Amino acid sequence: MADEAHTGVSSRAERKALEKAKIQQRESERTTFRLVGRVLKKPEAERSSEEAAVLLLHGGTVEELCKRQVRRNVLKRKQEELFDDADELKSKVRQLAVAVKQAKHLVVYTGAGISTAASIPDYRGPNGVWTQLQKGRTVSSSDLSKAEPTLTHMCIRMLHKEKLVKHVVSQNCDGLHLRSGLPRHALSELHGNMFIEVCTSCATVREYVRLFDVTERTSLHRHGTGRRCSHCAGELRDTIVHFGERGTLEQPLNWKAAAENANMADVILCLGSSLKVLKKYPCLWSMNRPASKRPKLYIVNLQWTPKDDLASLKMNGKCDNVLSLLMEELGLQIPVYDRAEDPIFSLAARLQPEEVHSFTREVIAPTNQQEDCSPNPGEPAGEATAVQGGWFGRGYGKGRKEEKKKCIIKETCPAFRIAYSFFFLFYILHLTIKRILLRCSMLQLGHTFTYFFHCDIAP
Repeated sequence: MADEAHTGVSSRAERKALEKAKIQQRESERTTFRLVGRVLKKPEAERSSEEAAVLLLHGGTVEELCKRQVRRNVLKRKQEELFDDADELKSKVRQLAVAVKQAKHLVVYTGAGISTAASIPDYRGPNGVWTQLQKGRTVSSSDLSKAEPTLTHMCIRMLHKEKLVKHVVSQNCDGLHLRSGLPRHALSELHGNMFIEVCTSCATVREYVRLFDVTERTSLHRHGTGRRCSHCAGELRDTIVHFGERGTLEQPLNWKAAAENANMADVILCLGSSLKVLKKYPCLWSMNRPASKRPKLYIVNLQWTPKDDLASLKMNGKCDNVLSLLMEELGLQIPVYDRAEDPIFSLAARLQPEEVHSFTREVIAPTNQQEDCSPNPGEPAGEATAVQGGWFGRGYGKGRKEEKKKCIIKETCPAFRIAYSFFFLFYILHLTIKRILLRCSMLQLGHTFTYFFHCDIAP
């Protein structure tokens, strides 16, 4: 019994020693990286003989730090926004115009870059949602009820009307394609529409178009909006596809039409998209064909995209500027957005009487009602706040959960921190005493069994 106890103690001691050695090794590596990093930041002429010796001694660390710096420089270069000069951009647009005229089946892929002119931030630009969150800044919610289709949205609608564009595949959730007048059958909103909620309990999925953002209470894997279907009383859900989710709704995602048109396309025009998400959908790029038989690719974006090397032409310019020049080359007039003729007003479903106060987001109002479009008339409009719910700004929360947990104690009052510390110490003491008592009881039980089996019992 004593041997077994000694063996248990020695094995625990070995594990602790091994864990301690690993911790010490990691700390030593960190110290070395910090030391070498400080030396490398100095110009070579200013380094002392001791610092030069440090670099020679830690050659592997120097090589690793140099690789990391190269990766950082490449990433920084990819995030930079580049602009073609005016003459070069016009020359590229002429080439694009020829491709549009000659295309038998042109499909347009759009991203957040086409909506920045409507004061809706993109994701990976200098002022994008992900960029700001990575810098530790809060992102203010945009009042999307005041957003209107941009010049690019209206140009796409006209190109479709002239039968030059066959289909539009969008990653945007802002609903501006629909509001521009683009027909539903010609649009695939792969990541959903913030103005549409659906009932999946009905035999045929029933859509409800609203005049307000329905994603106020929804988030990753939580899509219930709190309203009910007027036909079956089932709970309505939003149509947004968050990061880490797979879109299964037929509409407004319209994946079937997106895949079919991508398969028939001979030209693909990408507008305002980094393509970091779209590249993950092989069915949109005809990847089952040889490279020579895939559609010709034309990209309009200010930043690098992973498809740049495969593109027939890359235009570094703002979407509105490029589309304006393109429409001029094609001899087409750009339609002007008229809020009074916005299709969303004719598509919108009326709320049930008990649902009138089921939301707090701003309402899209016709031109003559824009002054009073608050869901709760009489209440003052609040200032822009950090994003709290819905599709906007979601997807980055996973990486910041640990940081938020660490900040909980720091942000609370000193009294709470002291109370929390006492509670934690009491809990550790409780566990220690409990473990000691359990060990003592096991030893006592062992002695009892030994006595029972080995002592002589009188008849």
